[in-house]
Amino acid sequence: MPITEPLYIYNSMRRCKEDFVPLEGNKVSMYVCGVTVYDHCHVGHARMMVVFDLVYRWLQARGHDVTYVRNFTDIDDKIIKRARERNISCQALTKEMIASFYQDMDALNCLRPTHEPRATEHMSAMIRMIKTLVDKDLAYQSNSGDVLYRVRKFKKYGQLSGKNIDDLQSGKRIAVSEDKEDPLDFVLWKQSKENEPSWGSPWGKGRPGWHIECSAMSCEHLGRTFDIHGGGMDLKFPHHENEIAQAEGAHSQTFANYWIHNGFVNVNEEKMSKSLDNFFCIGEVYRQFPPEVLRIFILSTHYRSPLDFSDQALEAGKEGLDRLYATKERIESMEDLSDIQLPEASIRAMNDDFNTPQALAVLFDLARDINRGLDQDHDMQAHIQQFKQLSHLLGIVQQSAQQWFQADSLDAKKIEELIAQRQQARLDKDFQAADRIRNQLTEMGIEILDDATGSRWRSIQ
Repeated sequence: MPITEPLYIYNSMRRCKEDFVPLEGNKVSMYVCGVTVYDHCHVGHARMMVVFDLVYRWLQARGHDVTYVRNFTDIDDKIIKRARERNISCQALTKEMIASFYQDMDALNCLRPTHEPRATEHMSAMIRMIKTLVDKDLAYQSNSGDVLYRVRKFKKYGQLSGKNIDDLQSGKRIAVSEDKEDPLDFVLWKQSKENEPSWGSPWGKGRPGWHIECSAMSCEHLGRTFDIHGGGMDLKFPHHENEIAQAEGAHSQTFANYWIHNGFVNVNEEKMSKSLDNFFCIGEVYRQFPPEVLRIFILSTHYRSPLDFSDQALEAGKEGLDRLYATKERIESMEDLSDIQLPEASIRAMNDDFNTPQALAVLFDLARDINRGLDQDHDMQAHIQQFKQLSHLLGIVQQSAQQWFQADSLDAKKIEELIAQRQQARLDKDFQAADRIRNQLTEMGIEILDDATGSRWRSIQ
């Protein structure tokens, strides 16, 4: 049954909550900036993916026909550098990292988007958009051969981030080696260096700048104007600002109607990022906690607020899931009722800018009421159905109770010892022994995830 109450979304463009009205009837088009696949994902990436997974799930729960597009950046300076460090091709590196990404996101119970375009597969669309910008005098080819965007020619530059173009210029210096007309101009097409991946273009062999990828891929899959554009707060400037300048400069129409940005993940009050070397890969968290713990930890804070990462917060998430699974253990065999809607309180919470902490509170209230009711032999079927529906919406409590509590009894130390023994067997080229240990771990309900940095594990019980 479709949910008809209005949905209010905080629109970063206008800095307020707005009634969500799709462009085309019941259809919703949404683009979310994905990851640059040069390394494994960290907890900051996990937050963005879980946040927009919930947005996707809630739009579907409301009865919308959603086209969700999330890209992979599979050509970039970081990718080229990492591939050289490891003495492998860029294609081999990105293939490995995309596989790792899927392992992490599937474990987090994130639904797959409708489309997952890759930059290397959309060169024609990028070149067409750059050519349009050049033809409109919004871009130019510099003496070095790079094609640059003329930021000052786009009068609305800074509207999303609230930055003033003159303030941005203040203190800037043009280095002698640079040939920009203005220090704020940014690269659309970069001339390739020797032994770098390259594609042909009207401006010579090269590759796209980072910003043009998302402008071109989003318009290619969703049209020149679409409903929702999302990503992390760190992308608001300059990435999203540049996306707007490119797309609206090329097409002379609104790029996206609603902008959604999730807040940072902090460690010791400092933003988690690879550049600061204070990040935790998702696989590291999975070694200590089941993936659902990371998901409920993310959902426990409103998506726009900072999220403080700590072992204590993860432990609290684990304890909460233990309580929810204890409730599930009592109700798993009970018949489902298909005509019971989600609790009204959870609908209000999700319609109020995707307020997952309030929705979680409703789920825990349901668990409490179900246990009390069953203890007193009351008919709790309606509550039970709501518990199951809300759990499914939030993407948690999706294993059987037996699987959850069996995983709790796993001996992590023993698992790590077996993995170390297997690694040594592989180094000694004793592949029979390595296979025996892998089979032993599989029987224990453990999946081994091998990559160039070593082996990770997760429970599959």
